[in-house]
Amino acid sequence: MSPEAFSKYLAFERQYSDHTVKAYLRDLRSLESYCNLEHGDASLNTLPYTIIRSWIISCLEGGCSNRTVNRKVASLKAYYKFLLRKGYIESNPLAGHRPLKTDRKVEVPFSQEEMRKLLATWPAEGSDFETLRDRLVVELFYSTGIRRAELIGIGLSDLDLESGTLRVLGKRKKERILPLVREVTPHIEEYLRVRTENFPDSESPYLLLSGSGNKIYETLVYRIITKYLSKVSEKVKRSPHILRHTFATHMLNQGADMNAVKELLGHASLASTQVYTHNSIAELKKVHLEAHPRNKE
Repeated sequence: MSPEAFSKYLAFERQYSDHTVKAYLRDLRSLESYCNLEHGDASLNTLPYTIIRSWIISCLEGGCSNRTVNRKVASLKAYYKFLLRKGYIESNPLAGHRPLKTDRKVEVPFSQEEMRKLLATWPAEGSDFETLRDRLVVELFYSTGIRRAELIGIGLSDLDLESGTLRVLGKRKKERILPLVREVTPHIEEYLRVRTENFPDSESPYLLLSGSGNKIYETLVYRIITKYLSKVSEKVKRSPHILRHTFATHMLNQGADMNAVKELLGHASLASTQVYTHNSIAELKKVHLEAHPRNKE
């Protein structure tokens, strides 16, 4: 069984994104290269755990963090589960493997004041195409909580400005309809007007375009976010995902139901949404401390 068959399984049966499929295959090739170098032409399908463990050690010695190694091993586990399911192997060599210990990853969201300053960065009128696009990128992230891949994939037909909704295609091709913040709609309309002026012959079905008129791409989105967030905050972590985190935290702080936030984020389980509650709880504790009479005695 080849890794190519595994990639088709991930793409068509599991409906993983191209980015995720490439990451899984990259991890498989990393182990394969190690085996060819250290153990001859060993087949991935028949590797004993001892060889996989030596590869894990080599990754750590090469500077990989425990978190990165755990991600790589997760790819391998998925591959061996696939082989087991198809009947190509009789046992999973990673069945007894335990993940390496990692420190809890803490991502600090941006405050409401920081976001207010950020959204006040843009001039009220007279902006060029790229400035309007950049503003819309930030506003869509913060007002909807969408993922970077979801933002890139937004099509013109996904917008319904009359009803104030946006359709996005999430993980595993799962579709969801998101409400648009009222203040964002005029910015979308202004962007669309300038988009048409700049690219009158464009046949691109996508909403967000690069300066050359092509579909916006991952590194450009990242550059846009880091550029503008650096103007209002000295936080080291500045990324599209932090804006998603910020959206969820602010929604919960304002009293939104966790199940509603879960649906907006497109999470499969409530457990995924609960990672944002530590910030919400901190805000509640602050309110409690300031308001409860027992705290004032």
